[in-house]
Amino acid sequence: MRKFGLIVFVIFLLAMTGCSGNASTGTEKTESTNNDVINLGVATWVGYSPLYIAQEKGIFKKNGVNVNLMKMESNTDRRTALAANRLQGFASTVDTHVVTAASNVPVVQVVALDDSHGGDGIVAKKEIKSLKDLKGKRVAVQTDGGASFFWFLYLLKQEGINFKDIDAQNMTAGDAGAAFVANKVDAAVTWEPWLTKAKHTNFGSVLMTSAASPGVITSTIAMRKDFTKENPKAVKALVKSWFEAVEYYKTNKEDALKIMGKAMGQSPKELEESLQGVQFYDEEGNKKYFGTKDHPGPLHELSKLGADFWKQQKLIDNEPNIDEIIDYSFVH
Repeated sequence: MRKFGLIVFVIFLLAMTGCSGNASTGTEKTESTNNDVINLGVATWVGYSPLYIAQEKGIFKKNGVNVNLMKMESNTDRRTALAANRLQGFASTVDTHVVTAASNVPVVQVVALDDSHGGDGIVAKKEIKSLKDLKGKRVAVQTDGGASFFWFLYLLKQEGINFKDIDAQNMTAGDAGAAFVANKVDAAVTWEPWLTKAKHTNFGSVLMTSAASPGVITSTIAMRKDFTKENPKAVKALVKSWFEAVEYYKTNKEDALKIMGKAMGQSPKELEESLQGVQFYDEEGNKKYFGTKDHPGPLHELSKLGADFWKQQKLIDNEPNIDEIIDYSFVH
C-alpha cells in the first residue's frame, strides 16, 4: 500500500508540473500577443478614414501590429475607455487631447492625421445668414469639449457673441448633423459627411466651414503614456501604417475611396466630395508639424492654444505641461 501510495504521489507531482508548464507558456503567449494589440477609438470622421485602408489592405498586419478600430462618437466615452485601459489610444483633435491630459489621464500625441480645411462646419436653415442670426436659435453642438465646441466658441469669440445667447443642444458632431438633416434643430456644428447631406436638403445650407479658420481643427492620435513606453515598436508600427495608408490613398485613389466610403457610410463619389475639405498629414507633413523637442512645430503652438482656451472657458482647472503631451520620436 505504501509503495502504491508513493507511485500515485509521484504521478500527481508530474501532472502538476506539466499543468504548471502549460499554464506558464499560455500566459507568456497571451502577454506577447497583447503587446502588439492596440484598441484605437475613432469617430465617424472622414479625416480618419485612411485607418480603414490600413485595416482592409493588411498594412497593420504587415507592420506587425494588430489594431482594433473601435467606433466611439463621444469624446467622453473615448476618454473614459482610455482611462480604464479599454483603449490604448484614440483619434481626436489636439484640444481634446489637452482636456484628456488635464483630466489626469497621461497621454502623448504620436502622429498627426488631418487638418480640416472645410471638413467641419456650421449648417443652418437658409434664413440664417450669419453667426449673429444664431442668437436664440436651437443649435446642436457638443458642449462637453471636442473639436466642434472648441471651434464654435473660437468663432463666437471672434464675432463678440456670448455663448449664453445660443440655445445649445448638447449632441456629438455626428448626432448634431443627423438632427439637422432630420429638421429637428435650427443649426448644427458638425462635420462631413453631414455638411454634404445638409446641402442636399431643401431647407438647409452650410453657413460656414473650417476653411475660414485654417489650422484650428487638427486631429492627432494620442496614446496612453504607459503603453508607448512599454510598447514602442507597436506604436511605431501604427504610425508607419498611417503613413503607408495615406500613400495608398494617393496612388490607388479609386480603390481607396471604396474602402473609406464603406467605413464612412458614403459612396466613393460622396466621400471624394467630403474629402475636399480635408488635408491628410503624410510622413513629411508630420515631421514638419511635430518638429522636434528642441525646435517644436505648429503642434506645440496649437496644444498651448487649446490649453489656454479651455482654461478660460473653465472646462479644465489646470493646464497640462505641453512638452509632456507630445512624443516627437515616432514620426522621425
